Amino acid sequence: MKRIVHTTISEFHTQSDFPPPENPLFSIIHTKLYDGETSSCEDDEQPEPVSLTNGFYSISLKNIISGEIVYGRTKYDCSNGTLLFTAPDQTMIFKGMVFSSEAFHIAFHKDYLNGSQLFDKIKKYNFFNYNVNEALHLSSKEEELLKTIFKSIETEYHNNQDEFSKEIILSHLETLLKYADRFYKRQFLNRKEINQDLFTRFKDILDVYFETNQLEEKGIPTVDWLASQLGVSHRYMSDTIKAETGKTAVDQINLYLIEEAKNLLLAPDVSISETAYKLGFEYPQYFSRLFKKKTGISPKEYIESASMN
Repeated sequence: MKRIVHTTISEFHTQSDFPPPENPLFSIIHTKLYDGETSSCEDDEQPEPVSLTNGFYSISLKNIISGEIVYGRTKYDCSNGTLLFTAPDQTMIFKGMVFSSEAFHIAFHKDYLNGSQLFDKIKKYNFFNYNVNEALHLSSKEEELLKTIFKSIETEYHNNQDEFSKEIILSHLETLLKYADRFYKRQFLNRKEINQDLFTRFKDILDVYFETNQLEEKGIPTVDWLASQLGVSHRYMSDTIKAETGKTAVDQINLYLIEEAKNLLLAPDVSISETAYKLGFEYPQYFSRLFKKKTGISPKEYIESASMN
């Protein structure tokens, strides 16, 4: 496998045969092809996979004809009009990629955000931490809207840079990210069947974990562990479950534990502490607080009320 590492944006430009960036911490590339022309990211004589790692943030808008991108254990679902986000030091593997039409690529170092509101805000955009197969698939209207923003950034980037340039570019970049956030939420809502399937598998994993006594042996499963079992990132899993149920993944784990607790608490000769340990709680007091928070009554009151019915 061919491995490519771009530590800096300048290095990325040099290795990709692009002109030097006008700012070492920020660049935008706009490639245009003639109608019907395609571009490949691999040499046809050497169709080996290419591993790519960048030391900076990147946003790419590309129309993909064919090929495969792999990130971790997952494969990217190739689709026209795709917006792809990567954070520093993420690694992607490209296999036989073929692109058509124009493409945009923005690269920026985290230091470029220093002193701006976007420095903190960018951490809240979950899509920079998604796996590659969780890229944003755009409608035609969404694609045209984002192209307009890319072109505005491109115009300012190639303008004679002055004291206002960075502020204007960051303003356009933040607008781009806000629209991407909106479109991602639309994507989650429009993928009802996919969301339902993921949530069903999420509950199935919890069932097996409980039935094989792993709660008692290993403790309550983390969101990261559950996401790894599903083959997705923890943020993608959390966003999908929130879109499907209105509750976070942590909330769903807690609700699952409470439902199992209701059954265990009514078993003969089983104490509240034993129930807590069986459900993976290290401290029975924490279990009791969570139970009361979710049900409105303590475990002891629940047992007493059940015995009277």
